[in-house]
Amino acid sequence: MLTTAQLQALMADTESDRVERTISTKNTDKFAEAICAFANDFPNHRQPGYLLVGVNDEGRAGGLTVTDALLRDLANLRSNVNLEPIPALTVQKKQLPDGEVAVVEVIPSNLPPVRYKGRVWIRVGPSRRAANQQEERILTEKRTAFQKTFDGRPCEGCALDDLVLDLFLVTYLPAAVAREVIEENKRDIRQQMASLRFFDLGADCPTHAGALLFAKEPLRWVPGAYIQFVRWGGTTMADNPLNTKQFSGDLLTVLREMQAFLSLPAAAAPVAESALRERTETDYPTVAIRELLWNAVMHRSYESNAPVRFYWYDDRIEIQNPGGLYGMASPENFPKQTDYRNPVVSEAMATLGFVNMFGRGVIRAQDALRRNGNPPAEFTFETSHVLATIRRKP
Repeated sequence: MLTTAQLQALMADTESDRVERTISTKNTDKFAEAICAFANDFPNHRQPGYLLVGVNDEGRAGGLTVTDALLRDLANLRSNVNLEPIPALTVQKKQLPDGEVAVVEVIPSNLPPVRYKGRVWIRVGPSRRAANQQEERILTEKRTAFQKTFDGRPCEGCALDDLVLDLFLVTYLPAAVAREVIEENKRDIRQQMASLRFFDLGADCPTHAGALLFAKEPLRWVPGAYIQFVRWGGTTMADNPLNTKQFSGDLLTVLREMQAFLSLPAAAAPVAESALRERTETDYPTVAIRELLWNAVMHRSYESNAPVRFYWYDDRIEIQNPGGLYGMASPENFPKQTDYRNPVVSEAMATLGFVNMFGRGVIRAQDALRRNGNPPAEFTFETSHVLATIRRKP
């Protein structure tokens, strides 16, 4: 909150796009419109705005006595049902020689445009007015810029000590940044990780992507971040499981272990091409399984506690990831249209060489299935998940 000296400086200055003065104590609409305008921060100062109640046009305290009832009324504006989304504000009483002043400090919203009774209010210089269509569009674009995907948000409770820093310094950083840049870089590890979106400097903690890639215990921070493999002894989940395995740990370990697991021979058989030559055929091409698994790991919702399911039946393989299609992707344009629910994780997987960023994974899988003689993979899209089914080669 403001110090007394800062308050007096604001009072003495003319009204600006960060300050509104009023002597009224009853005009709720005026107060709410001012709060709405400050929360929208149309000039993009990214600094608080102030409603000063009890200050006259000359910039002096008007002899107001700030009662508890007035402070409650001002504080209750943050829960006013007509203000959406609810702005963040604090209320304070200041004692000055000429009287008392109620100070309402309004924090710029990360979810603009904020509306009061359905209208968007902004400040342009010292005046407050309703936003026009173009100004609303600008505020909407600010909202999009402010919003972070889950993998880029701070992982609250996780600290630098919870990470295996060598994974970042020795394994990831050399793959992501040119060696000469690393040698010239004098920033500390927090700043280096932040530049790659693995650390949030404002919250002073790793992001969820940082926890996924480098945490000692990723499941502590992202409980669903693992792959559940089951080999069923039949064609339904009613049959007995023959083998189960959980692939968990930091994301690099999960991907490497899964890659090694998929390299093991799976239902392979020699087929004669001639009297002196034979080739090996498999029920499923490894590249197709791998591409669809990587696709699931990359595009899944990490806000869900459910794992990626990798279920192998006698007649098919099912790969299911939590979270439906994201963004611009739809059942009609899949897989030609790509959008990224987890852009930081996707970039990391591409940096480590597991995927590309061209949306070709599903297309490559379908091509591998065709060349191996399998039917095309089938996809089921639900709001809660995406299910990929690979049928066994006839």
